[in-house]
Amino acid sequence: MARKILDLPKRPKDSQPYTGWLGEPEEIEPDKPMAISNKGIALIKRWEGFRDKSYLCPGNVWTIGYGHTGTAKKGMCITRHEAEVLLRHDLRYFEAQVVKLVKVDITQNQFDALVSFAFNVGVHALSQSTLLRRLNQQKYDRAANEFERWIYAAGKKLPGLVSRRQEEKRLFLS
Repeated sequence: MARKILDLPKRPKDSQPYTGWLGEPEEIEPDKPMAISNKGIALIKRWEGFRDKSYLCPGNVWTIGYGHTGTAKKGMCITRHEAEVLLRHDLRYFEAQVVKLVKVDITQNQFDALVSFAFNVGVHALSQSTLLRRLNQQKYDRAANEFERWIYAAGKKLPGLVSRRQEEKRLFLS
């Protein structure tokens, strides 16, 4: 557009478009919703672990990659790159749901902990939880204590969930 307005010659075919002041302005998103940080993603990846072959998780759900359940089926295989793409896609959904459910101001670390929690237990569980209720009442310390209640899968207390919830709680409080 600027080239036409300024009556400049056409750009040579092999050259990159100019991105300076003559280029298109960057889009500004004034009220961009929160997004999980690299610290939050690392937490999820550490606890979910990478599995290149689909498996039944303790909750009896087919899972693959870094905890992806949406399209996982028996006998599937996946690369790390594909798992990363699926994780990023899945996280957009969980981020949006946490933004929708939380009615109070929260820090980046609190957001990361909540996205990790929702990713693991599900949005419905978060939406019905005392954790969310306490948080939306601005009882942050009491909300943090609720992480410790979510340590069971299929009725069994799992040591991995105990440790994950402790880490999510620490992140939430930091």
